[in-house]
Amino acid sequence: MDKIRERVKIRNIWTKNRIAVPPMVCFHWSDDNGYVTDKNLQHYRDIAAGGAGLIIGEATAVSKRGRLHETQLGLWEDKQTEGWKRLADAVHRYDVPFLVQLLHAGVSGIEKEADCPSDYILRDSNGELRARGCGMSLSRVHEVIDDFVQAARRAQLAGLDGIELHGCHSYLICQFFNRNINRRDDIYGQCREKFALDILEGIRESCGDDFVAGIRLGAFEPALEDGIQNALTLNGKADFLDISYGFAGESFSYSPEGYPFSDAIYGAQEIKKWMPDMPVFGVDGIMDGEMAENVLLHAGIDMVDVGRGFLVNPAFGNDILEGKDCGKCLHCRPACRWSPFLNDGTVNCPGRNLFLRNQK
Repeated sequence: MDKIRERVKIRNIWTKNRIAVPPMVCFHWSDDNGYVTDKNLQHYRDIAAGGAGLIIGEATAVSKRGRLHETQLGLWEDKQTEGWKRLADAVHRYDVPFLVQLLHAGVSGIEKEADCPSDYILRDSNGELRARGCGMSLSRVHEVIDDFVQAARRAQLAGLDGIELHGCHSYLICQFFNRNINRRDDIYGQCREKFALDILEGIRESCGDDFVAGIRLGAFEPALEDGIQNALTLNGKADFLDISYGFAGESFSYSPEGYPFSDAIYGAQEIKKWMPDMPVFGVDGIMDGEMAENVLLHAGIDMVDVGRGFLVNPAFGNDILEGKDCGKCLHCRPACRWSPFLNDGTVNCPGRNLFLRNQK
């Protein structure tokens, strides 16, 4: 476990090790107001105490219109800053850097007539209409850019070390990147990366040089070549790239036959080759310490995202570094028990329950 123990410098901060806890929304813990709750506080406190090298707080809405769920946390108003200060203070007690992921869901959110770069019909797995994306006016694009900047300013006021823009998983920034969705004929269509770049530039101007600003980016948007090109345009503008999947149904992920890890990790590996000095994160299916170490060594990336491992066992980081049983995600079907479809706010994770029983 030598590699995973190393620290990584991201702009002006140092991680404790190479394990990052990626954003994972805890549905139903808040309400329509998007305020931090005591459940959120205990959740992040436990993870910080559990050996994470870096924590990226869950996807947090920059506006009510941009939410992905009615119970999502927000940073769209100043009053929400107080709760985030409580989270930052709790995490920092364990000397763990703390960022927050900023999100506008666009056509993948809860609005039936939603923001989207161009007109777009989003359908569910049965082909039924889920939402209609309305091509945004230029003034609306600028309003949303400012929403992101103001949310970052609030995060900084709350004492967080930085932000991560959510630029993948079918949400708005991802929609701008993807040529199958962004068919605009103005500058935001001619240069599809401009939306994200303008947000990053606004955050740098508003928050200064010491505030970290990275982005979660789809490796395949829609193809790997596009993901690499998007990453190259962000080089020198973003402080890190957290690589995952792009717009579902409008991107095409793959990895070579026999590749030992996920398509997303392969994408991160290929992007890292083009930018050796940029911190690059990889994600998907990293369930134990041995696999985390092997991903770092094989793919050559800088950080591994471990999400479900920390949901099963908040002390995941400490346990793998100490050679202990870290638990195991059971890949619940039809969906993770933390999802909004199977969860009313009560933690009922079979993997966690099994792990706790085994510790007795």
